[in-house]
Amino acid sequence: MRSLLHVALRAALLLGVLALLALIMLAWQIDSLGRQDHAERADAIVVLGARVNPDGSPGSDLTSRTLHAVDLWQLGIAPYVICTGGYAGEPLSAASVCRRYAVSLGVPAERVLLADGSANTREDAAVTAAIMAREGLNSAVLVSHPLHLYRARWLFRRAGIEAATSPTTTETYRIVFPLRAWYALREAGGIVLTVIDGWADAADRMGRQIADRAG
Repeated sequence: MRSLLHVALRAALLLGVLALLALIMLAWQIDSLGRQDHAERADAIVVLGARVNPDGSPGSDLTSRTLHAVDLWQLGIAPYVICTGGYAGEPLSAASVCRRYAVSLGVPAERVLLADGSANTREDAAVTAAIMAREGLNSAVLVSHPLHLYRARWLFRRAGIEAATSPTTTETYRIVFPLRAWYALREAGGIVLTVIDGWADAADRMGRQIADRAG
């Protein structure tokens, strides 16, 4: 019994080490993608939502994301800009503020689509996918903080969008290393939790189907 317990503890320790290494590897991939600009011709440029100031102006992240998206639009990367995030129909939502700012910078209003009614990146992807399907659009360049883009790309591709990435800056070395490592590990953890949630949802659906058949 004692030797079985010892083997089980060693196995648990090994699994823990492997899981930690996998998380570190994922964090490294997140950091690596954030240092590269993969902007390419697409149907739309998607601005991931960020904080809005109390006075209704875009916060620093939303400002840099919108400015970068407008730069890409002016370069002809895509004919449309899609702004995401916040309560649907709310004038101070991230999407609405982003749209107004993009229009003030010269993008025609009819070329800036609103994808509001979302509270996180997974919902941003779902709402944007619905908007793009309605408009007959398939591909997008995602614009966000460099360390956010790996998870965003993963979620948008899961939603059926051909997604490339373009960070607001590729100079992630300017972020102090402990903070940069924390951001990358947090994003990696977000991906893991989303996968686990997906498994749990699938197991719940399967359980309900079995119960319905049994009943």
